Amino acid sequence: MNMVPIMQRHPLASLVASSLALALVWAALAPLKYANREQLFEIPKGTHARRLAGDKAEMLPPKVRLTLGVQDVLLLRNSDAVAQLFGPVLILPGQDFKLPFEQAGHYRFACSAHASGQMTVSVVALPDPGLDRLKWRLGALSHAIRYLEQQAPG
Repeated sequence: MNMVPIMQRHPLASLVASSLALALVWAALAPLKYANREQLFEIPKGTHARRLAGDKAEMLPPKVRLTLGVQDVLLLRNSDAVAQLFGPVLILPGQDFKLPFEQAGHYRFACSAHASGQMTVSVVALPDPGLDRLKWRLGALSHAIRYLEQQAPG
């Protein structure tokens, strides 16, 4: 009985499996690089008016994830027509506020742009190459998808 290798019998499946394996190896080993170390979150215009009208939708994610050495500066941009409070800082309309982090941890701040009145910033350590980096990339992808789902209308 002649056994034809699986790769010859299913070339498309083999190509897909090989591509997936290559992508996972890249995600686990490639260095983490960003154009800058700031992670921007914008308080949209009309946030205060929506809050006054009783809208409980989150304009910003309730939990922000930063990584030391990669993106470890929180940048809040107030595009609303009124000042917004973040921790002890009053961010005026059109103003930016940058908050750098130097230690991993979970930080809670009062935030007037949130229906709950609070925002949590989780700062994680730079992941080592390998499984830690792969988990970090998958977590970052999941976090970005959740944020985009919150921003989607409807």
